[in-house]
Amino acid sequence: MYKETAGLMMYGQLGKDSILMKLSDLFEQTEHDTGRSREELVRTIYDQVYRLLELSTTYGFDNNLWQCYIAFLLATTENPFSILCETVGASKDGTVNTIVKQDMEHFYRLFHYDFSTVEKKLGVSCFQILTHYHSMAKAENTYNKSVSEKVRALSKDLCTAKNGEDFFDLVTEFYKRYGVGKFGLNKAFRVVHRGEEMILSPITHTSDVTLDQLIGYELQKKQLIENTEAFVEGRKANNCLLYGDSGTGKSTCIKAILNRYYDKGLRLIEVYKHQFQDLSAIIETIKNRNYKFIIYMDDLSFEEFEIEYKYLKAVIEGGMEVRPDNVLIYATSNRRHLIRETWSDRSDMSQDELHRSDTMQEKLSLVARFGVSINFSRPGKKEFDEIVCGLAKEHPEITLSEEELLMQANAWSIRNGGYSGRVAEQFIIHLQSQAK
Repeated sequence: MYKETAGLMMYGQLGKDSILMKLSDLFEQTEHDTGRSREELVRTIYDQVYRLLELSTTYGFDNNLWQCYIAFLLATTENPFSILCETVGASKDGTVNTIVKQDMEHFYRLFHYDFSTVEKKLGVSCFQILTHYHSMAKAENTYNKSVSEKVRALSKDLCTAKNGEDFFDLVTEFYKRYGVGKFGLNKAFRVVHRGEEMILSPITHTSDVTLDQLIGYELQKKQLIENTEAFVEGRKANNCLLYGDSGTGKSTCIKAILNRYYDKGLRLIEVYKHQFQDLSAIIETIKNRNYKFIIYMDDLSFEEFEIEYKYLKAVIEGGMEVRPDNVLIYATSNRRHLIRETWSDRSDMSQDELHRSDTMQEKLSLVARFGVSINFSRPGKKEFDEIVCGLAKEHPEITLSEEELLMQANAWSIRNGGYSGRVAEQFIIHLQSQAK
């Protein structure tokens, strides 16, 4: 194994702490007398086996965990070659292809590595277990389904390869189809900080909701679809503000839009108000990638004393650096103007602030930075009934007649905040909990 890992060039920067590099070093020590006892070597190997099992649990791998791991490395390793492939595909010639094909020969041999020699020498059988592994059944929300499906499919394809040349073709086709690294394999991300470093961390389980499941609001959905389609197709598109009453499906629409256009390269980054100072760093991280990014701000609003809106205004429009074409901002809010306006804001009589009206206009101008504003108003009784009936049809365990269903739904809405899609959904959940 050490010979194969030492021969990697383009993929040689996997890191000394990676499972592959750790095992490679340990197998080299096993082959040569380094003064370490058998017990110490076995214990250290078991530590890496545990890491492999942990990774496999996180991503729902099964059968040959080692081959899934090699496929995972190939799918997630970002280097100049893999990033170029996700943009334009692999070129037919060029020196870099020769280098990468040599790496693929090494990966081909690693993929089919025979652990029997090491197992026999150390008297262990852990790798035999890993290569014939049957995982316990688990719910989809306990592992990263998006990554799991792609990596397991790549691993299955790589099993058909006869040599490194086939590996090269399969891997580059994967990059062209899905991309590489976390942006290629995941739908959505959140901002986290590790010390001074800002990191876009994948959200491993996202909602599978579709636009069809949001009953009503056809005009609103049409506006959002048209703008998003223009964006993912490389045409001009606007930032979007979805505003209106709570529980009317604004956030659901954004999640459904992500699911609809994920296969066309759409990705979402969730940003909270206290993270607006990171917006410039976020854009710097994603501006040269071959994806379309929506920076998503849920329940956006500002109090009088808050100044974070200035960061947002600068990013949307007015900063020195032009916002890249692969970035849009979508926000939801219960407020039409985002920033709470008081009677004191409207008064120009204060002697303490001669330019209060200018300050008010500066705050209110934020909403004008969103080219598309879509209103989601609370449904009436008729629309609420349609939502309840539509949701109930999706659950055969709910056997109430329509008359009884709507009567109970009306009583539920009176007790729980009136008519809205959220109240209807909560009512359906209540009925499910009562079903035997």
